[in-house]
Amino acid sequence: MSGFVSFVGSGPGDPELLTLKAVDRLKRADAVLFDDLSAGPILDHANPDADLIGVGKRAGRLSPRQDHVSRLLVDYASEGGRIVRLKSGDSGLFGRLEEELVALRAAGIDYEIIPGVPSAIAAAAAAGIPLTRRLTARRVQFVTGHDAGGKLPDDLNITALADPSACTVVFMGKRTFPLLAETLTAAGLPGTTPAILAEAVGTPEQQVTRSTVADLAAQLGAEIGDRPALILYGPLAEM
Repeated sequence: MSGFVSFVGSGPGDPELLTLKAVDRLKRADAVLFDDLSAGPILDHANPDADLIGVGKRAGRLSPRQDHVSRLLVDYASEGGRIVRLKSGDSGLFGRLEEELVALRAAGIDYEIIPGVPSAIAAAAAAGIPLTRRLTARRVQFVTGHDAGGKLPDDLNITALADPSACTVVFMGKRTFPLLAETLTAAGLPGTTPAILAEAVGTPEQQVTRSTVADLAAQLGAEIGDRPALILYGPLAEM
């Protein structure tokens, strides 16, 4: 009999932000396939007898191929038992969830999806601000900063991203933000638009830097560092 897979969103990295359901699935798991950003103290909640398999993918580093990760997940689930696929943030936000769901469906393996605290929400909380300002922000939008090849996607809706009334969160965009900022300012977004760089959110290395779109682009053009980050820009509260 095939096993059962729980896709668990682990939140941004702080184990105290795990949901009760996430902790329950970790404690009962026979195997946990985890991403890099879901490691560390979060895995302290896992069943001590569970197999722990790191399958993380990080920009600029050697990482398992996605087809290999999907195949590994199917192989473990096919052996029976309770399998947890642990992903950072919420697994449905730029987390390659779809590819793994397709693989499980093709193999006839049942699954569930357990939401996690999205890193974008945690980043705004870390900055001590609301993600949307009630009187000035008319929309919030999430966008990926790179395509499958690591470059700025060429099909972004620049008009929407340059809307000064929208709060925009860029996932995985440190490397491409200088080019994105240049494109946005050419489309009319003021370079003085408030921006926040939120690095390693939910971990002891967390750092939140307030800036502007133009200044942050210059900063990241000179040095990007190796900490995972989100970039927020738009009508952000100054609090």
